[in-house]
Amino acid sequence: MRMFQVCTCGQPLQLNEKPTPEPKGTEVLLKIKAAGVCHSDIHIWDGYYELGGGKRMQLLERGIKLPLTMGHENVGEVVAVGPDAKGVKVGEIRLANPWIGCGECMVCRRGEENLCKTPKNLGVFSDGGYATHLVVPHPRHLFDIGSLTPVQAAPLACSGVTAYSALKKVSENLKDEPVVIMGAGGLGLMAISLHKAMGGKSVIMVDIDPAKREAALKAGAVAAIDGRAPDAAKQIIDATKGGAWSVIDFVGSSDTVKLGVDAITKGGKIIVVGLFGGDITISTPFFPMRAMTIQGSYVGSLPEMKELIELVGRTGVPQVPIRERPLEEVQEALDDLKAGKVIGRVVLTPA
Repeated sequence: MRMFQVCTCGQPLQLNEKPTPEPKGTEVLLKIKAAGVCHSDIHIWDGYYELGGGKRMQLLERGIKLPLTMGHENVGEVVAVGPDAKGVKVGEIRLANPWIGCGECMVCRRGEENLCKTPKNLGVFSDGGYATHLVVPHPRHLFDIGSLTPVQAAPLACSGVTAYSALKKVSENLKDEPVVIMGAGGLGLMAISLHKAMGGKSVIMVDIDPAKREAALKAGAVAAIDGRAPDAAKQIIDATKGGAWSVIDFVGSSDTVKLGVDAITKGGKIIVVGLFGGDITISTPFFPMRAMTIQGSYVGSLPEMKELIELVGRTGVPQVPIRERPLEEVQEALDDLKAGKVIGRVVLTPA
């Protein structure tokens, strides 16, 4: 098998080869059909997250080991199964849930492996899909994609389930009030489509890039606001007729979270998803006086992945621009994503 690996953080990926593994126990071997390129891969490649105040979280100190094959949005064909892998057959096409825990703790037993304290996430803590083959540790992480193509389905493994999980956290107001979304990248555009499929009222997009704001309007947003405008908070308050009940921040910078705080109404909620980095200072009396909530959301759970696949099966493929590129162009795809040149999602396919 061939794989493109991070061998030194910040340096170009290296093409390496090794014998194609034979699955053991409950393992399943996939031949990759499609692998999405996610913005969080940029942070893994760089090797850190910005914490604000000049501080960084070094990922090599948090359990990530090199060399690493990134890629956590994967669809592949089952080509071999371990002797204890039940419910999956050679030749089937499956989406691989990448958010894998120990499978034994209380969190994992209730289906929230994405919150396990000993994660084994594909493409993060174990090798992912920027390769010709991928080993998935258990069939419970494999999902039938139905009539979707591998390229259509791959982004659901992260972009899709992450947006879906965030939208569920504001479900109490989804059908009655506009949702404000920060960031019109792959996640933001995915969220617009899923929001419609979930019966949401309307989406107001905030982004600093005019091309991405235009893409959001084409995707169905009722308004697109420049987050760097001096009166951005006022524009959001006006567009929501008094302040936002729900803000989903797919950027996660100091500026976007602060803008969300400034723009919500009394009782409003901010869901922080993005990992751009930074820090904020909030006066503590604001929390009780404004009855506001700031909540984190990390990818999605196994039950949410199942719900998402069923939703897409009923309502159709999320309308997110996708550009296919051969696996060999993974470095160029990462460079373009880091430079802000990607609208929607890039999905890598075998040459």
